[in-house]
Amino acid sequence: MISDADHYFTKGCGRCDRFDTPACSALQWAEGLAALRALCLSEGLTETVKWGHPCFMHEGRNTALIGAFRGDFRLTLMNCADLDDPEGLLTRAGPNSRIANVIRFADSAQVAGRLPALRALLAQAKAQAATGKPPKRSAPDVAWPDELVEALSDEPELSAAFDALTPGRQRSYVILLSSAKTSATRHARIARSRDRILAGKGANER
Repeated sequence: MISDADHYFTKGCGRCDRFDTPACSALQWAEGLAALRALCLSEGLTETVKWGHPCFMHEGRNTALIGAFRGDFRLTLMNCADLDDPEGLLTRAGPNSRIANVIRFADSAQVAGRLPALRALLAQAKAQAATGKPPKRSAPDVAWPDELVEALSDEPELSAAFDALTPGRQRSYVILLSSAKTSATRHARIARSRDRILAGKGANER
């Protein structure tokens, strides 16, 4: 993966074999991504690279992330919940996401057309980061499998690590285990996930 933000806009993220080729999504959406980058920088955010993507920080906290896919490019607002979004720009990243924090663009010109609303959302994201407080957490809306409850009860170290995960990461394990058809499979998945949980990672993180 890249470690220089400039490389993202000229070569891509480096996470697949389309890196530095005309097929790279970052290059296909180059104009729109450049507009998002200029917007974030104009709002006083500090640019860095995380997970192979340009990440913009405020007061030492991750605030916004730029990404490109084959069908669209996106601005993701991080560690933000319950933002005031009168234009309805925010959507959920996927069907299992609990918070609407992704803004999708299907045309590079849409960035300029949405600038006032985008600036307002970034201002809220910066305000949240400046508080130094984590976003509000809502109660899980998916029941924890009995095997997970049992494993956490039997192993205090694993329980502490799981409790320290973000709600989204906790939910990723609940979904992973709930999709298993048998108790034996759930136990096996918990065993395979143990090191990842202790490392503070979600079920789908590398």
